[in-house]
Amino acid sequence: MSYELIATLMFSSMMLMLLTGQRVFGAIGFIAVVAALLLWGDKGGFDIGFSAAMKLMKWYPLLTLPMFIFMGYVLSESKIADDLYKMFHVWMGGLRGGLAIGTIGLMVLISAMNGLSVAGMAIGSTIALPELLKRGYDKRMVTGVIQAGSSLGILVPPSVVLVLYAMIARQPVGQLWLAGVVPGLMMAGMFIAYIVIRCRMNPVLGPVLDPSERDMPRAEKMRLLRAGILPIVIFAVMMVPFVNGWTSLVESSAIGALAAFVAAVLKGRMTREVFENSVRNTLGITCMFMWIILAALAFGAVFDGLGAVKAIEGLFTERLNLSPWMILILMQLSFILMGTFLDDTAMLVIVAPLYVPLVGALGFDLIWYGILYTITTQIAYMTPPFGYNLFLMRAMAPPEISLRDIYASITPFVLVMVLALVLVMVFPGIATWLPDYIYNKP
Repeated sequence: MSYELIATLMFSSMMLMLLTGQRVFGAIGFIAVVAALLLWGDKGGFDIGFSAAMKLMKWYPLLTLPMFIFMGYVLSESKIADDLYKMFHVWMGGLRGGLAIGTIGLMVLISAMNGLSVAGMAIGSTIALPELLKRGYDKRMVTGVIQAGSSLGILVPPSVVLVLYAMIARQPVGQLWLAGVVPGLMMAGMFIAYIVIRCRMNPVLGPVLDPSERDMPRAEKMRLLRAGILPIVIFAVMMVPFVNGWTSLVESSAIGALAAFVAAVLKGRMTREVFENSVRNTLGITCMFMWIILAALAFGAVFDGLGAVKAIEGLFTERLNLSPWMILILMQLSFILMGTFLDDTAMLVIVAPLYVPLVGALGFDLIWYGILYTITTQIAYMTPPFGYNLFLMRAMAPPEISLRDIYASITPFVLVMVLALVLVMVFPGIATWLPDYIYNKP
C-alpha cells in the first residue's frame, strides 16, 4: 500500500470516528497509535505516543495555559466582569446603540481576560443580553453583537487557541499573541462602526438609555469607571513587562493570575466557592487541551513519517497546477466547511499536520497564517446552517429568540468578518507589524 493511500485512509478513518460522536482527542489519538503500530510494530508504535507525551511535558510555554485560564475564571466567577458592563451601561448609554457598542468593548476585555470564545459567549449572554432586550434593543441585532463579540476570544491575547497553534506549528506564542492584537482591535472597530451606522439609519434598533438610568452623581460614575478599568490594569500589569522584555511569557502569565486573585481578594469576592469553581474549571479545560495537543502531536508524527505533506503539496502544485494563493484560499474554505460540525480546536488538530507544513512550504509566514486560521474558524463558527456558535447562542438565549432570529442576526457580522479576513490576507502587515516591531527593535 502506498504512503499516500495510507495517509488518506488515516484521515478518512479519523473523520468517520469524529462523525460518530467520539471525543476529539480519543479519535485522533486512537487512529495515530493504531496506524503507528501497524506501520512500525510494537516498538515504533509505542515510541510515537511516548515521544509525543515527552515533547508535551517539556514544552515550557504550555505553563501559560492554566495561568491564563485561571485568571479568566477568577475575574468571571468573582463578578469583576459584571463591573465592566455596569461601567459601559452608564458611560455609553447616552449614544444610539451605545449599550451594543459597550457590549463589544466588554467582549474585547473579556477576551483579554480569558482567551476563550465560549467564555465571551457565556458572559455576554448572561450579563449583556437580558439588559439589552429589557431596554428595547432589537433582538436580532443584539444577538448578532454577542456572537460576533465572542469571536474575538481566540484572537485578542491571551488566546488559548493560539497557544495550541504555536505548539503544533512550532512558532513563538508571544509573536502569535502580538500578531492578533491589531486584527482583533480592527475587527472590534469594524463591528462598532457597523452598529453606529445601523443605529443612525434606524434608531429603533438601538434606543438611547433613559436619562433616569444615566443620571447619577459624578462620584458614583467615577467609582464605576475605576471598577471597570480594573481588568485593564490587570492586563497591563501582565503584558507590559512581557512586551518590554522584563519577564518571560510564563512569568507574565503567573503575574496575571496572581493579580486577578489579589484583585478578587481586595474586593472581598474571593470566597471558597469562587476559588473552588475557578480551580475546577481551570483544571478541566487545561487537561482537555493537553489531551488534544498530545493526540495532535502523535497524529502529526505519523503523518510526517509517511511524507503525506509532500504528497499533498505535489498534488496541488504539480498535478493540479494551482498557485500558492489558490491553495491557501481552498484551505480557508475547508475550514468554513469543517466549522459546520467541529469547534476551532478540533479543526486545528485535524488539519494542522497537513496544512501548517504545506503553508510553510508554499512560502507563507506561519505567524500570519495563524491569524488567518483564527479569523476563518470564527467565521465558520457563525455560518449557517450548523455553525457551532449558533447552537451555543440558542442554548443560552431566552425563549423569545428563535433559531431563525439567530441565523438572521449573524449575517451582517459574518460579512464584516469576511472583509476583515480579506484585509489581513491582502495586507499581511496588519498581523505581522506589531510582532516584528516588538521583537526586532534594538
